Amino acid sequence: MDPIIAEVLDAAARDDRAALVQLLHPYLHWTSGGRTIRGRNKVFAHLEELTEPDSYELRDGQIYRWSSLR
Repeated sequence: MDPIIAEVLDAAARDDRAALVQLLHPYLHWTSGGRTIRGRNKVFAHLEELTEPDSYELRDGQIYRWSSLR
């Protein structure tokens, strides 16, 4: 597992929003189970379902795209 993914999963498990703000790009594209949410703040409401992504993209050292089929 990529270290940044491990950091995101750990921060989400601890509900550490300050850490997540540093790890997730403000214009994040989050796709899970075929549904896409755009924007870091909108994604925060869905973090309880967090699993390792099938693919992801980094931009400026932050997660920009997170895609999970589950």
